[in-house]
Amino acid sequence: MNVGEICSRNVATVRPDDELLSAARLMRERHVGYLVVVEPGVDEKLWRPVGVLTDRDLVVSVMARGIEPRGLRVTDVMTRDPLRVTLRDSVAHALYEMRRIGVRRLPITGDLGDLVGVISLDDIVKVLAAQVQDIAGSIQTEQMIEKELRPG
Repeated sequence: MNVGEICSRNVATVRPDDELLSAARLMRERHVGYLVVVEPGVDEKLWRPVGVLTDRDLVVSVMARGIEPRGLRVTDVMTRDPLRVTLRDSVAHALYEMRRIGVRRLPITGDLGDLVGVISLDDIVKVLAAQVQDIAGSIQTEQMIEKELRPG
């Protein structure tokens, strides 16, 4: 299975020059803790990821340091040049990369380096949970059939 099959396509994005407080408001409005920072790509209609901004970035880099957020821009706090995976990369590869760098989400890019989605550990857990449920269902069905075919 590849990440393109299970990723979220409705990605919350901001630009590097956006006000940090606006980005925080967007997180609240969209109920997300992760924004992809984008700039125009090769094709003006496509956006390429140049950074990410998390709710943790806001807490650790601004609030915990007592820095006044007014006047700060996304570019002041964002993580630049985030690791990305492509639509065709396997879920196993995405998991490996997440573990390697210690993150819960990765931007997903298309053939032109354009942002097409985000893969999260939550997305992967949902798929794995469904697969485990299928396995459990197979075992239960096997046991029921065995009882019917070979009673007592």
